[in-house]
Amino acid sequence: MKEDAIEIVRELRRRGHQALLVGGCVRDILLEREPADYDVATDATPDEVMSIFPKTYAVGAQFGVVLVASKAASEAAGKAASEHPGKEDCTEVATFRSDGRYSDSRHPDEVRFTRSAEEDVRRRDFTINGLLLDPLKENQILDYVCGRADLAAGVIRTIGPASQRFQEDKLRMLRAVRFAARFEYRIEPETMAAIQNLAGEIHRVSPERVRDELVKMLTEGHAGRAFELLDESRMLHEILPEVEKMKGVEQPPQYHPEGDVWTHTLLMLNALPAKCSPTLAMGALLHDVGKPPTFRVAPDRIRFDGHVEVGNKMAEAICRRLRFSNDDIEQILSLVENHMRFAEVKKMRESTLKRFLRRPRFEEQLELHRMDCRASHGDLSLYEFVREKLAMTPAEQIRPAPLITGDDLISEGYLPGPRFKEILAACEDAQLEGRVSTRDEAMEFVRKNFPAGPC
Repeated sequence: MKEDAIEIVRELRRRGHQALLVGGCVRDILLEREPADYDVATDATPDEVMSIFPKTYAVGAQFGVVLVASKAASEAAGKAASEHPGKEDCTEVATFRSDGRYSDSRHPDEVRFTRSAEEDVRRRDFTINGLLLDPLKENQILDYVCGRADLAAGVIRTIGPASQRFQEDKLRMLRAVRFAARFEYRIEPETMAAIQNLAGEIHRVSPERVRDELVKMLTEGHAGRAFELLDESRMLHEILPEVEKMKGVEQPPQYHPEGDVWTHTLLMLNALPAKCSPTLAMGALLHDVGKPPTFRVAPDRIRFDGHVEVGNKMAEAICRRLRFSNDDIEQILSLVENHMRFAEVKKMRESTLKRFLRRPRFEEQLELHRMDCRASHGDLSLYEFVREKLAMTPAEQIRPAPLITGDDLISEGYLPGPRFKEILAACEDAQLEGRVSTRDEAMEFVRKNFPAGPC
């Protein structure tokens, strides 16, 4: 990707245009991190860019943005092909511009293309993202907004008045929090004050864009700090009031010596590694969301009767509000619903335990349990029990092929009906527990326990 971007800069320069690397890639290079992608800024207009390169996509030409396919992708697709190669095979090339008003809180109502790199930089979000780099002049840095100083000081600061930058695109408030958490920076006081004053405006951002920023916060390796900043910035109250209500909800110290539900949740978020599964991250965030409304002080200790059931309904409402996919919602709810079941694994029947172990993406269930224990009492004995059980049990014993089917029951004279499900489940229990291992044994089990007759 870097070589593709540099080649684009070189070709634009050869055609007489200004062209520089810009934004996050420059920031990451200075921080000695590997950039996720490389963006180019130029004074060439979108039409000029599209005339220079053989394979381009005018994804946002009205805003000056064109995707230029890599040389390899261009050669593979052919100039006339319509298939989009994907963002990973393209470099974003944006024309220098200045923006008008943002009446929709996301896109400028009008843009004016310019020949000035400085003018282009001054309409961007944060100083650390406003740096330019010339890869053809020994990586010379152009800094019109004191971005290098803020990188050195560890500061997130808007370019220009903070309230104006956030009014233009309210999502920038969440991005400020995410960048501060990811880089372990502080948010400059005027920038934080503007976020606090405008926090209620975050509802003007689509749920999908909010969700995407939250998922990035949760999966970039500093989720706990991100949620502390969400709370400090007052956006937690606006986006996830159910999570905010965890603060101050005490827990029984014999099980949770770490403190209240909020502290416990932050410890779990801090344990999430970078690039972890978004569903695991959401499971960690929401596994105890049902505790605040079920809190009570019983004669023996603090209790949260029914917090799993209540939490499951709350988690579903949150996930649907944030427009998670149905598949993601199913997994997140499974994590919330099952996180307390580990307490019973040593008491479960063999069939029940094996069914538990073969739940979809069980590795996330197990990892959530490990983090839950580490963030509370620290006892990992049940975690180790399950790990040993998984290691000692072949996959074909956890999920064996059925010994009999409904067709076998029909052949034996059973009439199809609702009891088929009960019979087949009971037969599978016997198989999982080692009481039957062949088709003949399974049919004998059925004859003995479910005499033939109307089903």
